[in-house]
Amino acid sequence: MPASGDPRPCSIADTLAIVGEKYSLLVLREVCLGNGRFDQLVRNIGAPRDVLATRLRRLVDAGVLAKHVYNERPRRFEYRPTQAGLELEPVLMTLMAWGDRHLRTDDDRPMVIEHACGQTLVPAVTCTACGTEVSHGNLRAHPQTPGWSVKGPTAL
Repeated sequence: MPASGDPRPCSIADTLAIVGEKYSLLVLREVCLGNGRFDQLVRNIGAPRDVLATRLRRLVDAGVLAKHVYNERPRRFEYRPTQAGLELEPVLMTLMAWGDRHLRTDDDRPMVIEHACGQTLVPAVTCTACGTEVSHGNLRAHPQTPGWSVKGPTAL
């Protein structure tokens, strides 16, 4: 049984420990847009330089970003998404779509993403097994950690 006060084991919490801070997600946004140089990141994100340097180090250490030399003298790096970083791009697109729907009007959207088909992207999460769109009503959770149910800790 989980110790009293232990939080639920959770991949969401583990992921948020790496990318759950505002500037980390904004770094990922910029890098996915092709803006991976430190000065570009400072300008486009507005983060203090020391905070940005810390976030970049954490994202590189976690394998979300990789550093690539773009200039030898002086030695300068740019950041690029790894496969793990690219796999977070749909999360960014979904967050952006949520913000566009709930925080903005069609007239004040700051960016539109075009899909390869030529249409404006409207992201949707679908089940790879059956192809249907995921919604709250068609999901059921099955905790896999011993001592935990959907409601919380249980006796073993």
